[in-house]
Amino acid sequence: MKILVILIFGSVLSVNLMAQQEILLYPDGTPGLKQDVKVVEGDPDPKPDGMLRLRNVTSPSITFYKPKKANGTAVIICPGGGYSILAINHEGHDIAKWFAQNGVTAFVLKYRLPQDELFENKSIRPLQDAQQAIRLVRIGSKKYGINPDKIGIMGFSAGGHLAATASTLFNTQVGEITDTKVSVRPDFTILGYPVISFSDKYGHSGSRQNLIGPDLKIADIEHFSNELQVTAQTPPAFLVHAFDDPVRVENSLAYIQGLKDHGVSAEFHMYDRGGHGFGMTKKGRGPVESWPQRLLDWMKINNF
Repeated sequence: MKILVILIFGSVLSVNLMAQQEILLYPDGTPGLKQDVKVVEGDPDPKPDGMLRLRNVTSPSITFYKPKKANGTAVIICPGGGYSILAINHEGHDIAKWFAQNGVTAFVLKYRLPQDELFENKSIRPLQDAQQAIRLVRIGSKKYGINPDKIGIMGFSAGGHLAATASTLFNTQVGEITDTKVSVRPDFTILGYPVISFSDKYGHSGSRQNLIGPDLKIADIEHFSNELQVTAQTPPAFLVHAFDDPVRVENSLAYIQGLKDHGVSAEFHMYDRGGHGFGMTKKGRGPVESWPQRLLDWMKINNF
């Protein structure tokens, strides 16, 4: 137990030293939290790879990274982890630092996982946090030095599912806290090897089970299959995926097809090899390592 605590504390400390500012999404109390919940946020099973995998998030937040010279664009980043953990450094803080180095204001979203033992109505909690993050960033745009019409959302793996859900289901603000005067629609979407579909054909069963299981209903499966929710109002998107990813590339292809069918602009980069979880920092995976430059090109072309 002592070793576990030291590892968690050390990891969290390193995150805080890198970060500019952590902002609670619900400073007056987390909605939907069950009574008498007593858990410790942290990595339930630390591994020697140096990656921090968070679980038991009960105080969701955004961590603000301010560039030295901001261009007015902001990106809210949703780490992946199968809706079971959050790969908060590898697919969160490391990405935010890269954005800040390139003039983009970044916010790492530490969202609640759909843990039935912690939350009532568990399936809405990740989306509620994503919508609240967009709401707070848009309301505070002047304070953060950003354009309120240039707020994007980014996600990896199951975090990509959350980002895509926020990009398709924005017309309904979920949960106990809503504000119809503030749009929760992202202005653009960036998806890295995303889970998109919950269908039996190519959906990711682990993410599906964690978000809406154990009693799977067809209506819920379709509701959270984002390829079925695309409309002409869905934001433009950039996607990257590897052909050999166990989260099947058909997920990205289905989302791209949905965007195309509705006249929404998109760019998709599919690499032959790269596997899953390559992020921006893993080396030795070949041409897939060049995808961040492709993203910068897309953002420049689209005035983001």
